[in-house]
Amino acid sequence: MRISELAKIVGGTISSGAADIDIKDVAPIESAGPGAVTFLANGRYTKFLKETKASAVLVPPGKWESSAALIVVDDPYFAFTQVLQALFPLTLDQPEGIHPTVITGKDVSIGERVSIGPYGVIEDRVRIGAGTTIFSHTFIGRGSEIGKDCTIYSNVSIRDRIKIGHRVIIHSGTVIGSDGFGFAPKDGIYHKIPQIGIVVIEDDVEIGANCAIDRAALGETRIGEGVKLDNLIQIAHSVKIGAHTVIAAQSGISGSTVIGSRVVIGGQVGFVGHITVGDGSMFGAQAGVTKSVPGDRVYSGYPAREHRRQLKLEAGITKLPDLIKRVKELENRLKALAPEHHREAE
Repeated sequence: MRISELAKIVGGTISSGAADIDIKDVAPIESAGPGAVTFLANGRYTKFLKETKASAVLVPPGKWESSAALIVVDDPYFAFTQVLQALFPLTLDQPEGIHPTVITGKDVSIGERVSIGPYGVIEDRVRIGAGTTIFSHTFIGRGSEIGKDCTIYSNVSIRDRIKIGHRVIIHSGTVIGSDGFGFAPKDGIYHKIPQIGIVVIEDDVEIGANCAIDRAALGETRIGEGVKLDNLIQIAHSVKIGAHTVIAAQSGISGSTVIGSRVVIGGQVGFVGHITVGDGSMFGAQAGVTKSVPGDRVYSGYPAREHRRQLKLEAGITKLPDLIKRVKELENRLKALAPEHHREAE
């Protein structure tokens, strides 16, 4: 694909360099070679712009010097995503149809162009939409519904009565619809509470590897449209996650918590149960969220506070050893100045 064609795809302008060179590869700016396209989205990498051997670089508006062709776009990172989609469209290496080793229950509905890999289990009354690909060793429980053009990788377990929308991607090892962690204590013994709710996953959600999304005790656990979950994430029973929220690895959300839309959650963030998180909020890695918080703010630390306040507290903590030493010195000076008064006070 020529540079001029890429510029058209990303809606960019070629500010310098040849437009007729063929692009066959993508690479980081510091290691890209001839025939590759790269991008500049972080000022720390500006030093590589002059020396890169890439044939084309996606850059933001500004004055840049490079031997490569420069394609000026408003958002180089997003433009690079568009380039990747154009050069390397997603193809799933599995033929259409149902592998002969698949076990299929009664009253199963399977749409056109569906592919189900070896050793899958499809229980009774399952509905699978057109164009969906399911890889090997995947289990889909009775009464579950899967929309169109979904991709479910190997060794995924989807329990009974789960509802999954269109264009959902689920990576290997994830379990959807496992029982919520619900037990009633009585006389020192914990008695299991039947978890009879469901999980609803809306359109265009992507779920990473080895995640667990528990079914609700009553009602539903819901993952909103466009949500992106990293690997190793725990979503407890009756949690609601709003549209286009992103959550990084090893985070956990306790039962009945409501996460708003467009929330950004860093790695290893923990949320207590039964709280509400406002739309557009952001959480730094390892934050511990212990109460409901309003939206459109940045939080960090434990317990999670607004980020600026947390930075001030951390700065104060680093000064504590010196402050303790100074207080001790002041105490010793007071003792020396007034020994009799000090003995009386003791």
